[in-house]
Parts: sequence; C-alpha cells; structure tokens
Amino acid sequence: MSMRVGIVGCGLIGRRRAGALAGATLAACTDVDRSRADAVAQAQTQARAVGNFEELVRSADLDIVIVATTNDMLAPIAIAALESGKHVFVEKPAGRTVEEIDRVTAAASRQQKLVRVGFNHRYHPALAAARRILDEGTIGPLMFVRGRYGHGGRPGYDREWRADVARSGGGELIDQGVHLIDLSRWVLGPFTQIDGAAHTYFWDMPVDDNAFLRLTTAAGQVAFLHVSCTEWKNLFSFEIYGRQGKLQIEGLGGSYGIERLAHYQMRPDMGPPDTIISEYPQPDRSWEIEFAEFLEDIRLARQPAAGLDAARAALEVVEAVYAAGRRR
Repeated sequence: MSMRVGIVGCGLIGRRRAGALAGATLAACTDVDRSRADAVAQAQTQARAVGNFEELVRSADLDIVIVATTNDMLAPIAIAALESGKHVFVEKPAGRTVEEIDRVTAAASRQQKLVRVGFNHRYHPALAAARRILDEGTIGPLMFVRGRYGHGGRPGYDREWRADVARSGGGELIDQGVHLIDLSRWVLGPFTQIDGAAHTYFWDMPVDDNAFLRLTTAAGQVAFLHVSCTEWKNLFSFEIYGRQGKLQIEGLGGSYGIERLAHYQMRPDMGPPDTIISEYPQPDRSWEIEFAEFLEDIRLARQPAAGLDAARAALEVVEAVYAAGRRR
C-alpha cells in the first residue's frame, strides 16, 4: 500500500511537490488561499482540500505531511504534524532560525518520526554525477569550491513575502543562499570559520539582495559563495577544485540554462586538461528522486541524508553573517 501524503501550502512549490510524490498518494491538501488547495485536489483523483493545516495534520489517513509555506510557518506546522504522529518533509530552510530548527528536532525525537528537508539541488543530475566522481577520488584531495547563484527578481519583488523579515527571516542569503551553503558542506564537510556580508544594493526592502561568504573547514578548505537577486540573467555555477582536477556545474535547466557538468582532469605533464562535458537537457526530476529517497528512509527507519542537521548547519552560517552585519 502506498504512503498517503498531505500538503500544506499549494503555491508553486506545493504544486511541484504534488506532482513528484514518487508513487505515494496525495490524500489531502490545504492553503490559506482555498482556491489553490481546490485546484491541487481537483488534479488528483484521491485528494481532498481541507480548511486549514490543523485539520490536515490531524487526519488519521496520512503518513507524511509536506510543508511548503512561507518561512515563518515551516517550523510550527512541522511540529504540529510531528506531534500528530506524521513523518514530515519540510521545504528549506525548515525555519527562520537555529532555535526553530531545534524545536522541530526535539518534536521529531519525542515522536520518533523522520524529517527530511528540501535540499533538492543535491539530486540534480550534474550534481549527483559530480558526487559520484568525488567519491571515486578522481580529482584528488579537495582544495576549495566556488559557487554563484542568482536571479533577477520581478516587478514588485520587494513587496512580496520574502522581503518581509518577519515572514522570511532574511533575504537572498536565507533563500537561495542555503542551497549553496548546503552543497558546499555536502562536498567539503563542516565549516569551522564563517566570514561574510549581506547587503541591500538595489531592492527597496529591509532584507539583503546580495550576500558574500567565505566559509572555512578545519582542514583549511574554503567555500567562496555569492548569492544575488540582482543577477538579472538567472545563474547557477558551482565549481569544485581538487589537486588533480576540477568539476564545474552550470545551469539548473529552465531559465538557468541547460544543466552541464564539466570534468577537467589534470594530465601528468599538466597543460590543457583532459575534458569531459556532459549535458542534462531532460526535465528536472530532482524533486521526485529526493522524495523517493525519503520514502525509502521511512521504510528503512533511517535518518535522511538531508535532514534537520543539514538545515541547522546552513542556518548557523546565515545567523552568523546576519549577526556580524548587525554588529557592524
């Protein structure tokens, strides 16, 4: 029998999650805008729209609750779902602060339920292929990574919920920034030194539109990261430098361009490297692959690879940078 899922939040991300359940069944959904929940329910033969998240998480026929709301509601709804005995898939950043993450972690521990956080970038084909090459040791000991991620916003972007610090917890750093932080930690390991700055250069809003990070591991490896919503032309670039080679991921499909992985392998005499470039023009299946792994986590009763610890580590970086900015 397939797992039965409820979704809280039927905006763009919630709709995408509804279409990527990897064989699980959508049974219920809700949104503060009832028409959006009705639309998602009508697209699924076995789903029903309910009035609010409290009713949804109490539903006896659900095994998993997906939380795809504004950042201020991620932790409270995740906790309510856990306290109702459900496993939880919560979108990044899973909370606005480390303290909120810790409260979700405590609820999961009390109820002995699993929580996975939506770090779907790990499951993009170019990044998954890069992970396999890293695990093989082909490019040698790692030295540093360099990442850039950004978009150009849209008219009125500075009046949307992401520009309201009470709802979002911050700006571009807590939005796209946590993806780059998570990928860098996934590659290099934990960071022991956090340096960075968050600025508002263009948008008329009290949160950052650009952030610059220098994160260092105990071994001295560095992640240089820049996230921006003044990029104008959408961009994703993630480069991994080893002593014997380099991996370069560009694009995420759609408006970010065709996803590509370039593998540059040093020759014994150095000079121009041996180069393999792979392209991934197919539709983005990272959401489905990620959720399929969560279903397997539940079946095996194992902690998710991208869980609350990953979300907490990313928010530790975000909080440190924001705190440094307040001190300055």
